[in-house]
Amino acid sequence: MGRPVVEVADIFRDHGPAWRQANAGHVSLAQLKAMAAIERCRTAALGGHVARCEDCSHTLIAYNSCRNRHCPKCQGGAAKQWLAEREAELLPVPYYHVVFTLPAPIAAIAYQNKAVIYDLLFRASADAMLTIAADPKHLGARIGITAVLHTWGSAMTHHPHVHMIVPGGGIALNGSSWVACRPGFFLPVRVLSRLFRRLFLKALSAAHKAGRLNFFGDQARLRDAPAFAVYLAPARMAEWVVYSKRPFGGPQDVLTYLSRYTHRVAIANSRLIAFDRNRVTFKYKDYRLDGRDRYKQMTLATDEFIRRFLIHVLPAGFHRIRHYGLFASGSRADNIARARELLSAPAQQNDADDAADADEPHTLSHPCPCCGGRMIIIETFEPGRSPRTHPINSITIDTS
Repeated sequence: MGRPVVEVADIFRDHGPAWRQANAGHVSLAQLKAMAAIERCRTAALGGHVARCEDCSHTLIAYNSCRNRHCPKCQGGAAKQWLAEREAELLPVPYYHVVFTLPAPIAAIAYQNKAVIYDLLFRASADAMLTIAADPKHLGARIGITAVLHTWGSAMTHHPHVHMIVPGGGIALNGSSWVACRPGFFLPVRVLSRLFRRLFLKALSAAHKAGRLNFFGDQARLRDAPAFAVYLAPARMAEWVVYSKRPFGGPQDVLTYLSRYTHRVAIANSRLIAFDRNRVTFKYKDYRLDGRDRYKQMTLATDEFIRRFLIHVLPAGFHRIRHYGLFASGSRADNIARARELLSAPAQQNDADDAADADEPHTLSHPCPCCGGRMIIIETFEPGRSPRTHPINSITIDTS
């Protein structure tokens, strides 16, 4: 696949220095690090290696990837590795997709309190799912959840929501059997919505009382407890959006879906259309419409494009993929083994690669672009250095 006509890195390299200067003091360290990583990704600044084809001697330079989780170019390799680890954990049952979304007034608070609010979103949505699933009136079972945080809409606006992938059933509370959900129906979304709302607002009020929330600018008045209570009053009466999609066709469909969602960033390079220094044009979906009419183009001033991209940079150390219930990390392997036993399903094995021979040369996973032969790494070079070998052609390859 060829290089996109425009990349986020091109925009950052061209306009980033001026943008950082104009917004000095208003950009977080995490945002600055993400910008710097994207600007340097797959350039000589990060070093790399030289590879040569065993068959035709075609030689090329492969620059290293930044591996920053917000870089549009670095997520493909990370997603493949993550999916390979998850594949052995799939159960032979239908999987459901449930989405929990924060209403706009709460999302506005999240804009200034990302770590706290996003964490509450994870916890409240997971607790709602686990509680309703455990209720004998609904499922009466312990379920497993893989949850992924997205903070953007298609136009890169601030739109925090959690995608959950959940097997259609769980282990009975006494551990004796697998309890399957009704065909085509997992859990009642209205019940989930109201419990999610109650749990979230309770935790949010506790966070405010504990002084864990910050308010600036137009929101400064919300530091006052009575004003904060008044602000939340409409949210206590509104219906919060919980959306349950139809079940996937099978385990492979689950993996295909996860590969699109787990390591997605605010905008992919493939959606960029044009950049003329002053403006950026990109494709987006208008989800209020159906069919072809929903596919549109948007043009933003470059400053605004950069601002929208950076509001989705997560706080350092924040985990955007989390597992709950049967899939919680401490007991995941045992729970999955027990679920397979109850489902009379054989344990799956990851195809482990044989240990590499110490004398075997390092190779690229990508074949030679000329003849398809094996590419052998003949030289590595440090960041900021140039390779000693003069290649016939120089291209960049994802080495993440």
